[in-house]
Amino acid sequence: QVQLVESGGGLVQAGGSLRLSCAASGRTSSIYAMGWFRQAPGKERDFVASITNSLSSPYYTDSVKGRFTISRDNAKNTVYLQMNSLKPEDTAVYYCAAKRLDSYECDYWGQGTQVTVSS
Repeated sequence: QVQLVESGGGLVQAGGSLRLSCAASGRTSSIYAMGWFRQAPGKERDFVASITNSLSSPYYTDSVKGRFTISRDNAKNTVYLQMNSLKPEDTAVYYCAAKRLDSYECDYWGQGTQVTVSS
């Protein structure tokens, strides 16, 4: 099993920045990719960004390209999401997720951290 713990959420004004962290523990050797999803009130959970353990080819949803950066420290089993130029529409609960190489969907999820962007 793998446990994921997020941190770094909070309240920020539009145009501001936040950095989310997600620390993995347990059978971390099984993790192939890690990423971030978010769920706004009344909406479905959506993909935000992901990165593989080779640190190649990070992926982003179009709405965050150029503003968010995902990175990963394999030695610390931690993935980060640097969020700049935040907008009120970025307000959501942000979830960290991880998947094994042989999985189609994410296998592990964190508990979520709230990000609120005020206008």
